[in-house]
Amino acid sequence: MPASLRELRARRASATNIKKITRAMELIAASRIIKAQQRAREAAPYQAELTRAVSALATHSNVDHALLTEAENPRRAAMLLITSDRGQAGAYSSNVIREGERLRELLADNNLEVVPYLSGRKAAAFYTFRERPVAGQWSGFSDGPTYADAREIADSLLEAFNTPSEEGGVDEIHIVYTRFESMITQSVEVIRLLPLEVVEEDEPPAPDELLPLYDFEPNAETVLNELLPLYVASRIHFCLLQAAASELAARQRAMKSATDNAEDLIQRLTREANQVRQAGITQEISEIVGGANALADASAESD
Repeated sequence: MPASLRELRARRASATNIKKITRAMELIAASRIIKAQQRAREAAPYQAELTRAVSALATHSNVDHALLTEAENPRRAAMLLITSDRGQAGAYSSNVIREGERLRELLADNNLEVVPYLSGRKAAAFYTFRERPVAGQWSGFSDGPTYADAREIADSLLEAFNTPSEEGGVDEIHIVYTRFESMITQSVEVIRLLPLEVVEEDEPPAPDELLPLYDFEPNAETVLNELLPLYVASRIHFCLLQAAASELAARQRAMKSATDNAEDLIQRLTREANQVRQAGITQEISEIVGGANALADASAESD
């Protein structure tokens, strides 16, 4: 049964309101992406210098640190999932959760018990619905994380890593997050944070570049104890900033698609409403003409 003209107009008005909302959300996400990229660029120099210092310590010292040592028989592994707090971002959070499930299966195949740590309400909702235990969760800052947020997560993970696995600690820490590559492309990545794998710069130093000469005071072990927690927090902060930019880009793209779909729906409903209205007018004209002919025939018979 075709819809009436009133129903079509009501559906068109509803689609118009939805279009206004999605367009506003698209513009908001577009404006926040610039700030998110700027925060990531501002944090890059600090992370680069900290990486260089930790690399020098790990390479040129003979210190055996717990964060640098592989466990002989690892039994438990922590997994930090970084998702969003809100929806309307397409498959952004779903892709991270899906990759986390793959990592979970891979670690389980290696006889490792997975201990989940969650950032973002979407990951928390996924685990709550399936009634899975969670070691820690954070939310409320997915699109604007700060270093304090990263340090809070890092302290919790470091505490678990420094605790023996027999007492409820973990032997490895993995992070699943989304790296921002461009406004179109964002890729889900998995990194092993601990035991520490120092990430060097992608480009080698220039032949005429003077590398810094480090002198550790009071000793290399003390400096390493201070730098490694800062390094772990900076890596987590980097992942949070990348995830925030990726979330905003995914939301802008999803809202643009929703706006375009709403516009197409409005145009289709307008055409259907015009057709129904035209059909109604045609039917009314036909009824008037038919009534006039009937009266003319009746008058002719009476004469």
